[in-house]
Amino acid sequence: MKEFVITEAKAETAVLVGLITPQQDERRTIEYLDELEFLATTAGAVTVKRFTQRVPGPSQVTYVGKGKLEEIREYILAEEDAEREVGMVIFDDELSAKQLRNIEQVLKVKILDRTSLILDIFAMRAQTANAKTQVELAQYRYMLPRLQRLWTHLERQGGGSGSGGGKGSVGLRGPGETQLEMDRRIILNRMSLLKQRLADIDRQKSTQRSNRGRMIRVALVGYTNVGKSTLMNLLSKSEVFAENKLFATLDTTVRKVIIDNLPFLLSDTVGFIRKLPTDLIESFKSTLDEVREADLLVHVVDISHPDFEEQIKVVEKTLSDLGCADKPSLILFNKMDAYTFTPKDEDDLTPATRENTSLPDLMRTWMARLGGDCLFISAAKRTNLDELRRLLYNRVRELHVQKYPYNDFLYPHCESAEDPVS
Repeated sequence: MKEFVITEAKAETAVLVGLITPQQDERRTIEYLDELEFLATTAGAVTVKRFTQRVPGPSQVTYVGKGKLEEIREYILAEEDAEREVGMVIFDDELSAKQLRNIEQVLKVKILDRTSLILDIFAMRAQTANAKTQVELAQYRYMLPRLQRLWTHLERQGGGSGSGGGKGSVGLRGPGETQLEMDRRIILNRMSLLKQRLADIDRQKSTQRSNRGRMIRVALVGYTNVGKSTLMNLLSKSEVFAENKLFATLDTTVRKVIIDNLPFLLSDTVGFIRKLPTDLIESFKSTLDEVREADLLVHVVDISHPDFEEQIKVVEKTLSDLGCADKPSLILFNKMDAYTFTPKDEDDLTPATRENTSLPDLMRTWMARLGGDCLFISAAKRTNLDELRRLLYNRVRELHVQKYPYNDFLYPHCESAEDPVS
């Protein structure tokens, strides 16, 4: 009898490419590539090499310079000679159709940009019909302007009544252009259908939201992988999927939470990220409506991340784009148990940086700036969770009295922050 041996699928290897520009210094480029590597890992790829280039700006033709592109090509060939095949090259910015076509002609391997990689992860993570529809629409939006590069192997065939194809001749379109137009029409029709489907879903969700009764809505927002789902599980005592990977949550989950007999609705939303494709924001409108319609935004931040302040700016920019910048909010610095710093030497007279700042000093800085709208916690270690419940209780209570003044009798003993919080 023939024996079958089951072997594990080998992870695809990837090379990362980023630029150092006057707008993006070397430190930031390294951080962006760290994040790009985390994205690649989430998608199932293994990063084996990074390439960076210092330039005034990206080349409109090949993103990096021709010399750097040849250097990448030589590395790929050397790996092939050593029987270590490079499966793909991932660029840290969105590439145009022209750039993709030119880069593929030189490197002759699969080319991805940051946007297509994020879309791949979203496609992997989508579980519900709503999320799958939103991801598919975003993929078509990304694909549409890049269709032409799929048919570059089919040349346009000239013809007509004359030999020169001048003004008097009627040009005959070749198979490449015909196929391109057919694909464009198919995609546009599909996009129209998906938009209609999302509009129907949006109406259903709006009806669901209107039927939730007189309860304050609280939305957890923040950068991806900051611990929103873990926090959701602790506060709502539910089992929302949480994982140490990017975009573990795509669908908004809404749970009813009760703190000392004060009920409110808590929603866990999709995480934001730097250079988040605008197509995704537009496609996930129905999901992000939970953020738009929230009465209170709880901005969760990973305090242990070395670049957490820029992540805060990214989230605030995205919230501003959604028209939510003026909503009542509070900020939670999560993962305080993972915070690390390097004390400065006594002889070092240079100004202290984030890397040299202790957590107590950092807490004093942010709490002085934000007052009672700031709290440091660890969802994993359950540190300061009672303080968090008390803070939420007070803020929700205050908003409830403002929004439903005649419904206040339902919570007769919710009088002060000194009340016990369950």
